[in-house]
Amino acid sequence: MKVLVTGAAGFIGAHCVLRLLRDGHQVLGLDNFNGYYDPQLKHDRVRWVRGQAGDFQLDTVDLADAPAIKALFVRERPQVVVHLAAQAGVRYSLENPRAYLDSNLNGFLNILEGCRHHPVEHLIYASSSSVYGANQHTPYSVKDGVNHPLSLYAATKKANELMAHSYSHLFGIPSTGLRFFTVYGPWGRPDMSPIQFARAISEGQPLKLFNYGEHQRDFTYIDDIVESIARLVQLPPLAHPEWDREQPDPASSMAPWRLFNIGGQHPVALKTYLVLMEKHLGQKAIVELLPLQPGDVLNTCAEAADLAQATGFQPRVELDEGLGRFIAWFRDYYPTACRPRAVHG
Repeated sequence: MKVLVTGAAGFIGAHCVLRLLRDGHQVLGLDNFNGYYDPQLKHDRVRWVRGQAGDFQLDTVDLADAPAIKALFVRERPQVVVHLAAQAGVRYSLENPRAYLDSNLNGFLNILEGCRHHPVEHLIYASSSSVYGANQHTPYSVKDGVNHPLSLYAATKKANELMAHSYSHLFGIPSTGLRFFTVYGPWGRPDMSPIQFARAISEGQPLKLFNYGEHQRDFTYIDDIVESIARLVQLPPLAHPEWDREQPDPASSMAPWRLFNIGGQHPVALKTYLVLMEKHLGQKAIVELLPLQPGDVLNTCAEAADLAQATGFQPRVELDEGLGRFIAWFRDYYPTACRPRAVHG
């Protein structure tokens, strides 16, 4: 099929493009290569994908540019949209909130309008485990209410789920929202803990461990995320005319709309995570223990039985194995990531 992947030069996006190309799909990528982090890493990801699976079309377009997004849908007519582009980062949303309105709300509206006027067989879009916000009961279930976000980033992701539902109901767009849980692996974002921790340990610099390292995260290896997406591409949701309005299921609808968690389902304390990273790097960390950051969720753990039932797959890469693969990539790529270099598979 012809698949539009937004955020194609991003961490999850690049891995997703690679997998879809290998599966034989025609992939059209979209990315704006913004400066939230060094765009060189994004360009290197694209070269890596092309080196592994061959060339693909990649347009430099900003999601908030409504005329450009409209023209892209008119010209390309994708059958499936995998919408992964967004302004990421919980902490950055405290510093630059308007970036989240432009990309995550206006940008997503432009994608929905494209899918409305040029109907697609399936819209898959990225949500986040951060939508669970103030919820304390774990594991988090897609059947839980998520009405208390702790950051603007989380609020925009919850808004995306609601926006997608309204367009599914009004215009019949089959849409699947995916709540990702702490994705990590090779080619990850430099603002996330794996690269930040690995750099600090390697350079003998202090690393910041918030909430004194007491909170837990449900780490999910990138290959498990991509496997789930690849299987879902050809499984668009159907409308459920018998959906119970008296006792509504938050994860499904009378419209062709649904939600899934994608998580490793084995939460790990940050202190344990750090010990594993020290093992793979062969160095001890210098740790600065700090209070919980505003906007951060205490603990995360995914309940993902619905995803396993729908796809026949559930995440399987253990954290120790995944960190080993990540550190092997990190040693190969850094510290020369900020200047042009030959990229190896």
